[in-house]
Parts: sequence; structure tokens; C-alpha cells
Amino acid sequence: MDIWVVPMIIVVLLICTIGLLSARKSRQANTSANGQDSAIPEIIENHPFTLNPIIWVIFIYAIFLFTVIFYYATSSS
Repeated sequence: MDIWVVPMIIVVLLICTIGLLSARKSRQANTSANGQDSAIPEIIENHPFTLNPIIWVIFIYAIFLFTVIFYYATSSS
């Protein structure tokens, strides 16, 4: 068994969880779109990118990729 199998499974599960949660939120937004628009919450107004699932997926992948590169860079010395 390779050293990166378990971390890769964890990363894939995190990315799938983010995808499922964002799909669930988009369904809720579509069903409530028929009514009157509500005010944008202050947190989203101040930081609109924090709830973007694409940014979270890229962030998790970048951390994993940096870990793999750092591991091989330090072990090759």
C-alpha cells in the first residue's frame, strides 16, 4: 500500500462533501427563489468568497499538493 492512499482518500472525501453540501444549498436557494428576495447576510457581504465551494476545493487540493511536493523535496536530499 502506497503512503499517499489514505491522505488521497481523505482529500477526495472532503471534496465530495463540499460538492454535496453546495448542491444541497443550491437546491434550497432555488426553492426559496419564488418568494421575495431577502437581504444579503453581513458575513457574505463582507467576504463573498468564503462560501464559494470552488475556492474551498482548490484550497484543499493545493494543501494536499504542497504536502506531497514538500515530502518528496525533503526526502530526496
